[in-house]
Amino acid sequence: MARFRGFPKMPPIAVLVSITLLLARAMAQIPVIPDPCAGYDHPPTGTGLLNGRNDFPPGFVFGTATSAYQVEGAANTSCRGPSVWDKFAHEFPERIADGSNGDEAIDMYNLFREDIQRMKYMNVDAYRLSISWSRVIPYGKRSTGVNRKGIQFYHTIIDLLLENGIEPYVTIWHWDTPQALEAEYGGFLSSNIVDDFEDYCDLLFEEYGKKVTKWITLNEPVTYVMRGYDEGLMAPGRCSVWVNRACLAGNSGTEPYIVTHNLLLAHAAGYRLYQQKYKASQGGEVGITIVTFWFVPYTDTPADRDAAKRSIDFMFGWYMDPITYGRYPQNMIDLVGTRLPTFNDEQSASLTGSYDFLGLNYYTAYYSMNNPNFDPQHLEYLKDSHTITTATGVNGKLIGPQLGSSWQYLYPQGLQYLLNYTKDEYRNPHIYITENGLSQEDDPTQTIEEATKDDARIQFYDSHLDSVLQSMTGYNVNVSGFFAWSFADNYEWNDGYSVRFGFYYIDYTDGELTRYPKSSACWYTNFLNRNAPTGQTLIRQTPNKLEARPAARRSAAALGGRRGLSRW
Repeated sequence: MARFRGFPKMPPIAVLVSITLLLARAMAQIPVIPDPCAGYDHPPTGTGLLNGRNDFPPGFVFGTATSAYQVEGAANTSCRGPSVWDKFAHEFPERIADGSNGDEAIDMYNLFREDIQRMKYMNVDAYRLSISWSRVIPYGKRSTGVNRKGIQFYHTIIDLLLENGIEPYVTIWHWDTPQALEAEYGGFLSSNIVDDFEDYCDLLFEEYGKKVTKWITLNEPVTYVMRGYDEGLMAPGRCSVWVNRACLAGNSGTEPYIVTHNLLLAHAAGYRLYQQKYKASQGGEVGITIVTFWFVPYTDTPADRDAAKRSIDFMFGWYMDPITYGRYPQNMIDLVGTRLPTFNDEQSASLTGSYDFLGLNYYTAYYSMNNPNFDPQHLEYLKDSHTITTATGVNGKLIGPQLGSSWQYLYPQGLQYLLNYTKDEYRNPHIYITENGLSQEDDPTQTIEEATKDDARIQFYDSHLDSVLQSMTGYNVNVSGFFAWSFADNYEWNDGYSVRFGFYYIDYTDGELTRYPKSSACWYTNFLNRNAPTGQTLIRQTPNKLEARPAARRSAAALGGRRGLSRW
């Protein structure tokens, strides 16, 4: 860096402006922290299937991900309005495994500078973040006013990422619908939200579109719908009372379909807005992120093979068919009947082909079997597919080793099957793996040093990345990137802080939310080493030796698994 030799001659006001800009820039710089992984080497502990990023084609994007409510905290800071998650977590703490909420989360609102430096140390190409709708538009409607402090917050993050060579992939909606819209007209239960969502997208494209070239309209709408409107386990906590006695209102047989319908129309509105108003000048891409399990027939019989296909249609095709073909899957039309809304010609045309890329989230797989005992007196989305899902096969063996949480099993080949299936069924779309990761229940008896040795997470990523590569090289699936979930442990919705997905361990008890790199963080750092030649075996590292002290969680309440997922 050249030595500063003073300002050139200029008018006093220009000098003042220049000083102000320099000071603002200096304040935005990342604090210097030591390299988190300058520690002790130990032999590789992954599967040995891959060597590093150079096994993948040039330009393949590697990143990590979080979402606003899960990491930001600062719930009452800088004029942020409440979301449905603020209301749900505060009013129904008994529905959260540890009774917690996201008011503080991991305080990335204040610690993002240090966290971005940690990402830079990890050699990631990109960071997938979400924007809090109610932080930039506190009451949900653009006509009620925007929050410039919230808007500037995301400008600062995006600028800092770009300055450090990290591309932002921005999720527009990650479940935190403004509570004001929920109170006014029921949120996504009403088609009124389509216009408000489009206005919200318009604001983001207008503000950040010259810096952000990858947009994701919705994250995992099926999870939001299933957990929030069928089971009542997540915000806004609606369902039929016979499904969950804690639900005060809702209908598990109708509302999931209504909400999905409006989510899809909102997605299409945001996508078409960008194409018509911003694409030519900004040149970005707009996609959507969809999650699904892979489903394996319980037996090799026509009935169970059909059941597995129905399970995929009800979780994956429910969204993929409309955004690709402008209609719902025939299986759903046949089984749900008049409870399934229909698209008019204009809506169908708007939905058809409404994505430049597809974000896929994959975590695990289940067996699916035909269920002939359908109960028409208790209609529920999760039962409408006429299937039963289980992790235990006909031979009594699990579909894969059970991982750190009760709902997740190791089945990396499921990601390969899903990618191949998506290519065949949905016109070979351009794909990013926008989430993939390992859930581990917090163990308060472990020291931090013990808790940060997560070789199972290394093996999980190694095997799933290999499945991605096998689809790319063996089946020519068009995959362009992989985002690990998650950068750090965070608020995992109805699991609260009782499970951990992160590369970084968060100490929830020390008053500072100190970050400690896990072994997986250092493995990913080495895996992404841009200077490693193809074929070179990379050394997995453990982080700097940590103080051996109890890693107590935020609450001593009993752990609760991701209840409900096993019902698929």
